[in-house]
Amino acid sequence: GAIAEFVGKELLAAGTAEIIIENGGDIFLHRNKDCLVSIFAGQSPLSQRVGIRIPIAHLPLGVCTSSGAVGHSLSLGKADSVTVLARSTPLADAVATRLGNVVSVQGDIDRALETAQSFPDILGVVIILADRLGAWGTVDLVKIN
Repeated sequence: GAIAEFVGKELLAAGTAEIIIENGGDIFLHRNKDCLVSIFAGQSPLSQRVGIRIPIAHLPLGVCTSSGAVGHSLSLGKADSVTVLARSTPLADAVATRLGNVVSVQGDIDRALETAQSFPDILGVVIILADRLGAWGTVDLVKIN
């Protein structure tokens, strides 16, 4: 998250109008219009069928996803995806990892969403495990066909 945000802010400072920097599931996003971000959740039937509409008023924004099922990063949990939205991309990255570490079974989703509420700078969270989805905060979920 830190790398994506650093590069993105440097490009914005240099005069680039719109930026999407993706680094291993960590996105620094700044566009001049509303955006739709698709959630990749590995083998989950919800993978790339659920997205988050992000209004221009929330930009720039960090959108970071952690997974216990996809990718090479170490996770202590089994979530297919934990996506966190925050103004700080490094914070979104850290919280996605933190929440992903506690999701091993579907019953853990609610506990992880409660934990998310203890971070005041988090705008929203979407957690997917198998065919179950949980969301909290300012997230406008969109069905993707």
